[in-house]
Amino acid sequence: MQKRQLGNTGPVVSAIGLGCMGMSNAYGPADRDESIATIHAAMDAEVTLLDTGDFYGQGHNELLIREAIKGRRDEVQLSVKFGGMRDRAGAFIGFDTRPAAVANFLAYSLERLGTDYVDVYRPARLDPSVPIEETVGAIAEQVEKGWVRHIGLSEVGAETLRRAHAVHPIVDLQIEYGLLSRGIEAEILPTAQELGVGITAYGVLSRGLISATPAREFPADDYRSHTPRFQGDNLAHNLGLVETLNGIAASKGVTVAQLAIAWAGRVENVVPLVGTTKRARLSEAIGALDVEFTEQELREIDAVVPVGAAAGTRYAAEQMAMLDSER
Repeated sequence: MQKRQLGNTGPVVSAIGLGCMGMSNAYGPADRDESIATIHAAMDAEVTLLDTGDFYGQGHNELLIREAIKGRRDEVQLSVKFGGMRDRAGAFIGFDTRPAAVANFLAYSLERLGTDYVDVYRPARLDPSVPIEETVGAIAEQVEKGWVRHIGLSEVGAETLRRAHAVHPIVDLQIEYGLLSRGIEAEILPTAQELGVGITAYGVLSRGLISATPAREFPADDYRSHTPRFQGDNLAHNLGLVETLNGIAASKGVTVAQLAIAWAGRVENVVPLVGTTKRARLSEAIGALDVEFTEQELREIDAVVPVGAAAGTRYAAEQMAMLDSER
């Protein structure tokens, strides 16, 4: 397994990470046994970085991971997001990253995960009512206590990243980045590189849109059914982009998913996170680590999906409003 360090001061992790959110019903029901088998397969392949959030399935995801890594905790690095508050129906009702909330959320995560420490701990979103300096300072206290090893951030802009990094070293910024989501290239990615902050990139397959046979309809409990990129004319446009990418992938003898994962991972400080609940898809994703590009191929891809090529925002309007990275 190829390795990369998260930023200048972070842990050395596998060059690809496993995003576990989908194992807790974000995309409709997931098979529990296959989800656990997928985590086991990841560990067997030396995929060390497992990404979760304490609000994924209202704690379900952390409990699932606890079961999967039992007896093998030292083989993985756990990246945990916190702060998202949800009601019983699963609706988001806000974010809380006050110092007291940091200590509270972490205590519950450690119990659910069955571990004495989290490798990377990060607020899921910027809480507009709490200065980032206070949140990072509170996590730094947990670092001093040994319950957190490293501090990360998620979906923040360049200015917020600078402010946070001035308080305590930030090892990585988790943010959406891929062929159809290239917005970070203008300012956020260069700032991270300047500061020595890694990027853990989610959404590299644009929630399954980048696929040999992308789905066109979704059940009501699949949040893509409310995402602009999967609606009407937007979907038709985006499927056209994917069809062209499929052709490029075929000419290289790889799948379009492998093409997209490798493209995101071509950047030295980026570790792609692949969210899957199936061992076959995990194996396909790991195969992307062997894909290399010529300069001509990169120019060809860039011509097909330049910045802003995708139609529709990556989240619904109310969720986009929560993103400091989009301001």
